Amino acid sequence: MDKRTFLKTGALMGIGTAISGPVLAQKTFGLNIPGNPSIADENGEYVLPPLDYAYDALEPYIDKETMVLHHDKHHAGYVNGLNKATVKINEAIENGDFGMIKHWERELAFHGAGHMLHAIFWKNMGPQQGSRSKLLDDYLKKSFGGFDGFSSLFVSATNSVEGSGWGILGYQVGADKLVVLQAEKHQNQSQWLTLPILVCDVWEHSYYLKYQNRRGDYVKAFMNVVNWDDVSERLEKLTGSYQQV
Repeated sequence: MDKRTFLKTGALMGIGTAISGPVLAQKTFGLNIPGNPSIADENGEYVLPPLDYAYDALEPYIDKETMVLHHDKHHAGYVNGLNKATVKINEAIENGDFGMIKHWERELAFHGAGHMLHAIFWKNMGPQQGSRSKLLDDYLKKSFGGFDGFSSLFVSATNSVEGSGWGILGYQVGADKLVVLQAEKHQNQSQWLTLPILVCDVWEHSYYLKYQNRRGDYVKAFMNVVNWDDVSERLEKLTGSYQQV
């Protein structure tokens, strides 16, 4: 790999995985699902993916004003922060000056996790819920005893995230099962090689305009806009790629 190629792919590698960056991006974030936008352009610069639906398409559960601010301001901020951290780390590589590397690695993790979880989040929702595939239902039964067990756990875990963070349903590579996790500040409390297929953002900017401090009402509303076709397709692609790891 030459230096230019290394710099283009360095940020994904820096987020922390033994799997190559392009493969992780395609499989984890569903970029090979037809119609899914890329999280980065052909030059390796991170970009804000457009929504597949209108800002008001999730009403009455999630309001238009929240969607505009959340997507156009908050998510865009993570994209900008990730690009800045990537530039600074690349400059450190070129200059051999790593005096600020601890700061920029933290920025890389924070903004990178925010960008990539949001890329999944927008796809996980839609005005039509679709239907769960047989494979997804089989994994929900295997992992949680069925959909009701999963739903109760996911809602409870997401409601009880301390501070700001996410509720995550992920595919656990190696164990070949699904797990529900809490994430704090995007990047904390991770399990490496547990790959998200459904995420719910519970940072206050996701719900405060409509629900104020009623996070539980927001999470319950979120379950009404989950795009199960998207969740099912993510699981199908991940199980086909990683069952043998």
